[in-house]
Parts: sequence; C-alpha cells; structure tokens
Amino acid sequence: MLWIGIILLVAAAGCLWGAARSQRKVHAMMAAETLSVRELLELQRISTELTGPGNFRKVCEVVGETVPAPIGMLRSELTGTDCVWYSTRVQRRYKHYDRDTDGDTRVSTRTETVSDMTSPHGWALLRDGHTIGVDHGGRRPDGAEQVLDRFEQAHDRQPAGVAGVLGALMGGDRDETIGYQHTEHVLRPGTRMYVLGEVDDRDGPLVIRPPRESAVPFVLSTRTEEELTDSARGGQKIWAWIAAGAALVGVALIVLGIVL
Repeated sequence: MLWIGIILLVAAAGCLWGAARSQRKVHAMMAAETLSVRELLELQRISTELTGPGNFRKVCEVVGETVPAPIGMLRSELTGTDCVWYSTRVQRRYKHYDRDTDGDTRVSTRTETVSDMTSPHGWALLRDGHTIGVDHGGRRPDGAEQVLDRFEQAHDRQPAGVAGVLGALMGGDRDETIGYQHTEHVLRPGTRMYVLGEVDDRDGPLVIRPPRESAVPFVLSTRTEEELTDSARGGQKIWAWIAAGAALVGVALIVLGIVL
C-alpha cells in the first residue's frame, strides 16, 4: 500500500509537468507576434543595414499556405502522392514465444519499427505573394494528412532469422511474424498552416525553424491558433485534475500504510 501511494505521487508529479507544459505552450502562442512575410522581410532589411547580413532573428508566428521548396514537388515513398513533405513508417507485428525454466511457454504479441523515414527537405509558406522557408527539424506537423494505413499479413509465418529457428529447435525464445503495418502522412501543396518558431536569415533567405531557446515551443500545425490554444487549455485541465486525484489517493495510501 505504501509503495502504491508513492508511485501515485510520482505519477501526480508527471501529470503536473504535463499541465505546466500545456500552459507554457498557450502562453507562448499568446505572447508571440503574428507577422506576415512582408513584415519579416522589412525587419530583415533593417537588421541587415544595422548589423550586416545573417544576423536577423525573430520569434514569431507565421500563417500561410504550403508550397514546394526550391527542389520542387516531392512524391511520397509508399503511395506516390504529390506533396511538400511526407513521413512513412513500417512496423512488424509478431508473436514472441518465451519458454521459462519450468518448460511453460508464454506467447505475447509485440511490435517493432522496421523503417521510419521523413523527407529531409523542408517546404515554404506562401502569403500575400511572398514565401518563407520552413525547416521542420525532423518533426511531424500536427494535422498532417494520413494517406495510407494498411496492414499486410505475412505469407510465411515462420520463426524470423537464424536465432528464431535455433530457438524453435531448442524450445527457447522465438519470434513468428504476423504481418507488417504501413502508414504514411503527407502535407499537400496549398495546405493552410500555422507555425510558431524562430525566423532567421543565417542561410540567406528567411527560414522559420525550431527556436534556439528550448523554453520556446516549436509548433507546426494545420490547425488555427484558436484551435491549438483551446486544445492546449483542455489538456492542461485534464492533466491538472488527474494530478490532483492521483496526489490525494497517493497521500491517503501512504498514511494508511504508515498507520497500519
């Protein structure tokens, strides 16, 4: 009982961290300026005149429509969808047979990621005839369109690899492939997008990317700012209520454990 109470208190602390993180995200979105690309180009011009090229930095929000980067339109790996960004994942689902020292066999279903790939190039946002580059920093945009969610059954469900075969022969651990789950997400050109990040010109043209200061969140979303703040506030309340409940139950169990 005592240990359960301690675990609940630790869980409550984790929930409080989640609530605080949601709160920071809301405050960051409310505090950041929403600037057009035209306004950012003017600020860059002033910065260049005062401090020279490559020194402009500005944390702000940018809203626009997705367009391809200078390398051109991309085609997603699995479905061949025309897009400006894509992410593909292949996961193997398998049965794991584990025989203990008593000779009893336990079977569990597990999943491992075989391939997880994101297009390395960013894209651009177009607004009022001006574009700004987007460096996604390896992150998946919130609200990206899922164009593939397919499970393919394995045709030959045999123990995987030499280790699996030897395990089967010796009666030990072995794996049996069930099948493969394929998923793919894309951003099509013309998708309305909200980005909160840091704009700079260190590569020449203006690019918005993950902020250098970790305290500032990086937000890539097809949702509006209002939708994002409402969602974050809702998440903050849920985390706070769960934390309060876990803390109360945890304290009660600890007291009972000490008394009893």
